[in-house]
Amino acid sequence: MMWPSSQASKILTFLLLVIVVYCICMDTLLFIRIQNYKIDIFDVETNVTQETSTHSEARTLPNYEDVTWVPCTINPLCHPTVKALMVDHINHYIYGPLCAIVDLGLGISDNMLLITPNMISFFHVFIALIGAKLLTCPSLASRRVGVVLFQIRMFLDDLDGHVARERKHIKGERSEVGTMGYWVDGICDLLGVIAMMIGIILYLRNNPPRRGYKGTPVSTLPYHQLKEINSTEDIEKDHSSDNGISYKTKVTFKRIVQVIGLFSGQMVLSSLAWNRYIDIYQDLLENCTEYDVFRRESMFKSGKFFFASAIWRIANPHSYLHVLSLAIFCDKTWCFLKAVHYIGYLGLVVAVGTSEYLIDNIRSYVLSGMDGR
Repeated sequence: MMWPSSQASKILTFLLLVIVVYCICMDTLLFIRIQNYKIDIFDVETNVTQETSTHSEARTLPNYEDVTWVPCTINPLCHPTVKALMVDHINHYIYGPLCAIVDLGLGISDNMLLITPNMISFFHVFIALIGAKLLTCPSLASRRVGVVLFQIRMFLDDLDGHVARERKHIKGERSEVGTMGYWVDGICDLLGVIAMMIGIILYLRNNPPRRGYKGTPVSTLPYHQLKEINSTEDIEKDHSSDNGISYKTKVTFKRIVQVIGLFSGQMVLSSLAWNRYIDIYQDLLENCTEYDVFRRESMFKSGKFFFASAIWRIANPHSYLHVLSLAIFCDKTWCFLKAVHYIGYLGLVVAVGTSEYLIDNIRSYVLSGMDGR
């Protein structure tokens, strides 16, 4: 281990507390910023179908750039968009500003034109392969280094998008569905996640977790438990138990693949749903200029949409990867996977069902301003 487990636990607990408090504060500041200042994506609109006094007042709101003391080049609150509100907290509030700082320091967007966003995407696949190799090691210290490499991979995943937007002079996060960069980024992300899952499978195959049967003689174990024991070496006896002998058997490789497969399925469904709702909300609130701009802006500023987007800040695939990385770092990989491989689907069902209900409400409100309805 890199340091004593007690010290590691204290450091991790403190860091997690700091990050949680920081993200809650940033979410609060983001909501206040959206409510009280102009939104860039609605400033360029000319197709106003309902020119009301309320809309005129909305146009007189101050610019956030004029009042913030943090430069907008690194401030994640300056340019709120649909996608920005649906990106997970770590990427939005930590990796996003870090990408901007690295870009400013190295001049990647302006001076290193030979370094393309796609090259950065391919490079983070290479980092993922190294990280996956380290995840197969029996040493916890090596696996922790692998986790750090996967976090670097996620940082680079943010950096390629940042560089692409800077070179196109795009403010704020946006999904350019159908472009070459969109597909390259998606495929490279997929390869990185596959590498991580393979690394975990190989580690658990070589170091299978154990399941225990306390106080039960082997001769009396049920058949479905006995058949998991392939040899006498698979049994560990602990005579210190208060209830008698405690037997532990190795979890079968088939069970390991099943659990990781179910968790991977959750990530796939989460990714599909996340991208789907980004696309829907972008069409409703950003891209379809034939819809009434006042209603779109009002909905974007509403607590309803903030809640709708917050669902996918938590349930998106990047959040899954962050929590999985934490479990690996704490040497609780199997415990985490086993705990969520079924119940995670229930969470996704609730998230999707809630989102579908909210989309119907948001669409009804936005479309009710068309044709005098």
